[in-house]
Amino acid sequence: LGVTDIQELQPLLFVLFLAVYLVIVAGNGAILMVVISEPRLHSPMYFFLGNLSCLDICFSTVTLQNAGELPLLTQSNFFLGMHKPASFFHFLGSTEALLLAVMAFDRFVAICKPLRYTLIMNPWVCTQMAVTVWITGFLYALLHSVMTSHLHFCGSNYIHHFFCDIKPLLKLACGNTELNQWLLNTVTGTIAMGPFFLTLLSYFYIIIHLFFKTHSCSMLHKALSTCASHFMVVVLFFAPVVFTYIRPTSGSSMDQDRIIAIMYSVVTPVLNPLIYTLRNKQVKGALRRVIRRRLWLEGV
Repeated sequence: LGVTDIQELQPLLFVLFLAVYLVIVAGNGAILMVVISEPRLHSPMYFFLGNLSCLDICFSTVTLQNAGELPLLTQSNFFLGMHKPASFFHFLGSTEALLLAVMAFDRFVAICKPLRYTLIMNPWVCTQMAVTVWITGFLYALLHSVMTSHLHFCGSNYIHHFFCDIKPLLKLACGNTELNQWLLNTVTGTIAMGPFFLTLLSYFYIIIHLFFKTHSCSMLHKALSTCASHFMVVVLFFAPVVFTYIRPTSGSSMDQDRIIAIMYSVVTPVLNPLIYTLRNKQVKGALRRVIRRRLWLEGV
């Protein structure tokens, strides 16, 4: 049904979401390009940041493709297997949740065990962690895809959301959906809360380590500033997800869910590049070098 049923607002929303989507692709694409092309950024922290940028581009593509379109245009995909976009949404969302926990662990090792950082977070371990995160997200989405494909739908084919999510899709199913609801609440809750608590635990140990073992105020400020960027992303991503999927289904509203979904599908992907570039001198410096290099090559 899109973001709103008001016909007059739909052209404006189309332009707005198109502009936001272009900013997301441009910002995250720039980070991805810089991380790949700049040798100074070939470290675990920026390797995971590149994965996050790639996820944000894919995530916004899946969720925003129908956000500004007219309702009649969004219905054409329903009987062509709407559980597939829903599965992609959960695949990318769960992968991002797990990746944020891995990024917090990377910061924990870098700050609390700096002498062993290169040994613990070597390229092979980082690759394994990234592959594990992506595979886990895929298997989680596959579970929902298999369960949803066995449902029968009748009556209305209007999904009360601006993208195809499992939760509003289950409301259209005929028959018993208790198992699907249980999987959605339990498994999704575990996927969301598990990485969230691991992230908080990592930052708890970081803060304890900095306060009791670091006697330099400048070093303490630098370390906390580095972690602040990641923590801002964690809060922006996990808060709306937890509110949407952890609360009881009976107390939920589709209108509320649509508004909350804008936070993790629109606001977080568009803010990630700003948070990581504006608060990171290395990324800003690398971006300037890449731009100067491109301008020089074009001039030649």
